Amino acid sequence: MILLAVLFLCFISSYSASVKGHTTGLSLNNDRLYKLTYSTEVLLDRGKGKLQDSVGYRISSNVDVALLWRNPDGDDDQLIQITMKDVNVENVNQQRGEKSIFKGKSPLKIMGKENLEALQRPMLLHLIHGKVKEFYSYQNEPVAIENIKRGLASLFQTQLSSGTTNEVDISGNCKVTYQAHQGKVIKIKALDSCKIARSGFTTPNQVLGVSSKATSVTTYKIEDSFVIAVLAEETHAFGLNFLQTITGKIVSKQKLELKTTEAGPRLMSGKQAATIIKAVDSKYTAIPIVGQVFQSHCKGCPSILEHWQSTRKYLQPDSLSKAEAVRNFLAFVQHLRTAKKEEILQILKMESKEVLPQLVDAVTSAQTSDSLEAILDFLDFKSDSSIILQERFLYACGFASHPDEELLRALISKFKGSIGSSDIRETVMIIIGTLVRKLCQNEGCKLKAVVEAKKLILGGLEKAEKKEDTRMYLLALKNALLPEGIPSLLKYAEAGEGPISHLATTTLQRYDLPFITDEVKKTLNRIYHQNRKVHEKTVRTTAAAIILNNNPSYMEVKNILLSIGELPQEMNKYMLAIVQDILRFEMPASKIVRRVLKEMVAHNYDRFSRSGSSSAYTGYIERSPHSASTYSLDILYSGSGILRRSNLNIFQYIGKAGLHGSQVVIEAQGLEALIAATPDEGEENLDSYAGMSAILFDVQLRPVTFFNGYSDLMSKMLSASGDPISVVKGLILLIDHSQELQLQSGLKANIEVQGGLAIDISGAMEFSLWYRESKTRVKNRVTVVITTDITVDSSFVKAGLETSTETEAGLEFISTVQFSQYPFLVCMQMDKDEAPFRQFEKKYERLSTGRGYVSQKRKESVLAGCEFPLHQENSEMCKVVFAPQPDSTSSGWF
Repeated sequence: MILLAVLFLCFISSYSASVKGHTTGLSLNNDRLYKLTYSTEVLLDRGKGKLQDSVGYRISSNVDVALLWRNPDGDDDQLIQITMKDVNVENVNQQRGEKSIFKGKSPLKIMGKENLEALQRPMLLHLIHGKVKEFYSYQNEPVAIENIKRGLASLFQTQLSSGTTNEVDISGNCKVTYQAHQGKVIKIKALDSCKIARSGFTTPNQVLGVSSKATSVTTYKIEDSFVIAVLAEETHAFGLNFLQTITGKIVSKQKLELKTTEAGPRLMSGKQAATIIKAVDSKYTAIPIVGQVFQSHCKGCPSILEHWQSTRKYLQPDSLSKAEAVRNFLAFVQHLRTAKKEEILQILKMESKEVLPQLVDAVTSAQTSDSLEAILDFLDFKSDSSIILQERFLYACGFASHPDEELLRALISKFKGSIGSSDIRETVMIIIGTLVRKLCQNEGCKLKAVVEAKKLILGGLEKAEKKEDTRMYLLALKNALLPEGIPSLLKYAEAGEGPISHLATTTLQRYDLPFITDEVKKTLNRIYHQNRKVHEKTVRTTAAAIILNNNPSYMEVKNILLSIGELPQEMNKYMLAIVQDILRFEMPASKIVRRVLKEMVAHNYDRFSRSGSSSAYTGYIERSPHSASTYSLDILYSGSGILRRSNLNIFQYIGKAGLHGSQVVIEAQGLEALIAATPDEGEENLDSYAGMSAILFDVQLRPVTFFNGYSDLMSKMLSASGDPISVVKGLILLIDHSQELQLQSGLKANIEVQGGLAIDISGAMEFSLWYRESKTRVKNRVTVVITTDITVDSSFVKAGLETSTETEAGLEFISTVQFSQYPFLVCMQMDKDEAPFRQFEKKYERLSTGRGYVSQKRKESVLAGCEFPLHQENSEMCKVVFAPQPDSTSSGWF
């Protein structure tokens, strides 16, 4: 037994001796110089992958690698020297020919003396177990050049066994997976796991957002523990979610090949790497292997004031319906993001009142600390003389793509201070609610300003004594959608007066399914069936809609169906239309509705033959396998034929994500006395009122009043011009995505996607006693521009791809009711105007010296106008027809 133990110990000892000195990473032989060739190239295109459609460049060189020192206590501790020589810069696309920006230019002319000398200075790499311990270079080298050297040095970090680990290289601290095979190692880097400080932001809403995918695969061919070839490929692809034609792709490649080995420098002796480095050159300094940020300096670029002077002519009020207005708005927002507070304030103070509203839109949309400070200094909220500018500022805050705590804190401060206009005070609180929701969506619910804003909204609603204050806090809650506000909403929905009760129920309607609990639905059922008090038709129908849209039970559906026939005449017809719309459009509740309709007591001629003019209809604007745009229109009339409520909605869906694009609600009440008609039950004592409320891109705006009270109604009827009242008008930055990428080759890439629109939503309600006719009109006029800008910069050469997609569209809804007899005559129409659709593409390569190549394409088509069905009797989908126009292409020098 003792003999076996001794033999075992001898075996273990001899095995340990045999693996001692074995490396887990690359290992260089002593006194040898490895001569390699290296190249890194980058290509930009729209994702089609065709070389001829791409722009980019290649940087190549010879590379000498030598082992300077090996730790005498372990072979896995090495110091190597890497030197780039004979650097060259050229086109990847050799078809460029005479148009090549590099033709006839030496590397010295392309890169400049300082850059070229820095790139060809040797660098040192301290490797332990194949991983980078330290990276050494010289101080005060250009950051962009150091990054290229980091990109090459990072290729020497590898391991020869399979496994998953975290590594720090030029891309940051990343999760990597190694797959080792005979003579080959594949390294897969999870780029989305890389921790590296880079600026960037995106639109949190998935519908308006940008999807991206990044991959990195490096293949090593190994012989004698050193590389004979390395091939790395990194790709970054992106696409706009709701418009899949807007895409882009960056492909970055690195190639390293061993050509030969020869006698090299003798191995230096010593126990510490630091001693060796000092002996080689005391000017060497340790710098991070992680890529560093650098900014390319623009020589001779215009100032922000000069940019504005060339932009302002496109932002005149008469020009806002044109695509070039939105295009210039987006470009100026980008310039404002680099401007100082004093520069912005100077422009604001010198501008005329006609263009100031558009300038306020742009300054607010820039969303920088300087732009916010400038606009807050410029606007005087204590005065009511600049209400239009204050309102434009507030709505731009509400539509902000990536608001921060600083903006919310500023609005809270304004609300607590003195505000000259009650309308502006209400709008400030409404937008505070919007910012709370957006910050919570971005994991900012615990920020101090958000917590304070929540208390302000919920506490204000609880303590409100005036009806105006209650409405203000309810509108704020309608944007904030705080779960903790639901009990208050239920209280106001069931016990509040008509308008307040209706606002509370429409606020509940915006909450997602998980928040519409059984307890919430119990209250809504009591409201609909009037178990405790009589409610207005608008409140009851909204309560029913919430129940039917949020996983209704069998008995809830049955009770609603049984109520049809017992309701006021127009409400009967309205509820019947809602049920039929659910079935026809195959909404989630359609299955349970069909089950209930199998019972004869719920489904019979008496119940389903109710006459009236109220209606509800949902249809598709556009439908594809991955997305859908829908519209819905429901109209509720009073028993006398006067409009009670019209509700027009547009939604955009991408998969399970949705965006409430717009909602325009026109409401009227208390008008029966004008035609000597009898009001419906529960509406006998309502004041004469008509107004409009709008939601735009998930933001509830401040409602607009057409008239309030009988005397106001009569004065406006006598002086009415028929001109529509604007609900919202301005320039909106809707899509805002900025991403800075550190490519593993050392180059810097930027992806910018912006979408802006000029919008004008207006509405009008005309009432004629002479002709016994009422007419409502809602007009949406929108100009949309989406731009993308992809660049890859090395500081001395830059490649870029710019695209622009634009259209100008109009959507109008008109409803006319003649109530001289019953049943009254109703005419409804919703028309989409013919719209131009234009696409532009610009590709370029440019040297820092100014010489460049550019190629441009233009494509135009026309989207034919159409009329959307609004009744179930006419349900054919409105078809969008493209009429293509001739394309144009140009390329050349600039």
